[in-house]
Amino acid sequence: MAIAISEQNFQETVLDSEQPVVLDFWAAWCGPCRVLGPTVEELAKEYEGKALIGKVDVDENPQIAMEYGIRSIPTLLFFKDGKLIDRVVGVLTKAQLAQRIEDLLAVKV
Repeated sequence: MAIAISEQNFQETVLDSEQPVVLDFWAAWCGPCRVLGPTVEELAKEYEGKALIGKVDVDENPQIAMEYGIRSIPTLLFFKDGKLIDRVVGVLTKAQLAQRIEDLLAVKV
């Protein structure tokens, strides 16, 4: 299951993580976010132990969204060793998102 990321646990859960991290920036009122949500949850289960997959509600955590320049949702951010490696705006298929995660796992920081 995707982990709820907040301003309170962002540093510890994302930036200090030993695993690569994928964050889904979303909001309850966002139609495309609701389309992407089940895919994110499936991949969170499939990559458990290899990558941490989290969700950031932009309405509840505006500071994180502002800090990373989130202007459209859904936006996915990919982190490794606390560094932002990649970003994607919009809905991806499960295969496209899985490939991005595989690429992230292969990145040497």
